[in-house]
Order: sequence, then C-alpha cells, then structure tokens
Amino acid sequence: MFRSTAVKNLITKRTKISLPELKYDFNALEPFISGKINELHYTKHHQTYVNGFNTATEQFSELKQKLDTDPVTISRKLNQLQQNIKFHSGGYINHCYFWDNLSPVEAHGGQLPSKDSKLGKKINEQYGSAENLIKLINKSLAGVQGSGWSFLCYNTVNDALEIRQTYNQDTITDAGVKVLIAIDAWEHAYYLQYQNRKVEYFDAIWNVINWKEAGKRFEA
Repeated sequence: MFRSTAVKNLITKRTKISLPELKYDFNALEPFISGKINELHYTKHHQTYVNGFNTATEQFSELKQKLDTDPVTISRKLNQLQQNIKFHSGGYINHCYFWDNLSPVEAHGGQLPSKDSKLGKKINEQYGSAENLIKLINKSLAGVQGSGWSFLCYNTVNDALEIRQTYNQDTITDAGVKVLIAIDAWEHAYYLQYQNRKVEYFDAIWNVINWKEAGKRFEA
C-alpha cells in the first residue's frame, strides 16, 4: 500500500512532522508553474500546516492531562483542537501528495501512462482515454467553489478509479480508497502567475503531472 514518507509521519510514533523533501528545484516546473509560486507554496503555505498540526497536537496532549480538573471546559477545548488538527493534518497530507504528483518535463513530467501499463489499461477501460479523464478532472477542479482539491483515486473495494472533490483542506480518508493524483485548487497554488485565469492553471499543470508516481501508487 502506498504512503509517502511524509504521510507516514502522521501514523507513526513521531510527535512532530516536517516538510517532505522536494525531488526538484522550485523553478524546475516552469513555465507551467513558476518557481516563485512553488517557493511560497512550499515554504510558507505547506509550512503553515506543519506548524499548525505540531502546535495543535502538542496542546491537545497537554490538555488531556488536565481533563480531571475541569471536564466540561477541557472537553470543549479538546473538541476545538480536534477541528484544528483535522484542518492542518489535511493540508499537510494533501500537499505531500501534491508535491510527489509533480515532475519537471525533462524528468517524464506530463507523460501520460502507457496504454499497456496497469493504470493506462484501467483509465482506458473506464474513461476511454487519459485525455477524457483529464477533461473530467479539470471539470471537477473548475467546480470547486472557493478553496479545495480534486483527486484521482483508486477504490480497492469496487476496483474502480474515482474523481473526488473536497473543500478547504479535507482529505481522502475512506478505507480502501487510495489517492493517485491530488491537485490543489486553492488560489495560493496559481494566483501569482495566472491571476483569475484558474482554468489556464488547471490545463497547464498536466504538463508536469507525474503519471509514473500515480502508476506506482495504483500498482502498490
């Protein structure tokens, strides 16, 4: 089963998480995603989710030890922290998938899966072609009102690919559902370069999508 090293941090005994190591330079995805966007996205936005998760989980642990002193008040605070943990952990996980989903053009970024590969066969079986699938994912992305994500997932329960959409930093948590591709539809992912032309960003990002990584996740 696929899990990136960064995502594993959330389910091991580690008490703190950290940014995943990028496999490419910030400017390696140009001209499709500018180096400045990647730098800000990674060092500011993703780092914020890391910091928020670490702070909230630490506070949660400290408050639990005080539960006997004031059960009602402490329980209310714990409930509030749980919402904070959900938001920041979702942002952390989604971005870990996102960075691994991208690759420079010279390092097979944008190369569609072979029709003979396991993922390629599954895509053709369900959608007719990778191009048809991309159009549907872009439709899902364009349908995000405000901030959110679109995912290509593999549902192991019914052996089917699925396009899923979430809002804010909600992530995919269903048992048996594996994220193959995650695309960020928040403004911070594109606005510095594309302004209000987010549809151009949705089209452009496929030039640097790492389909080999998606194939590995599918076959794992």
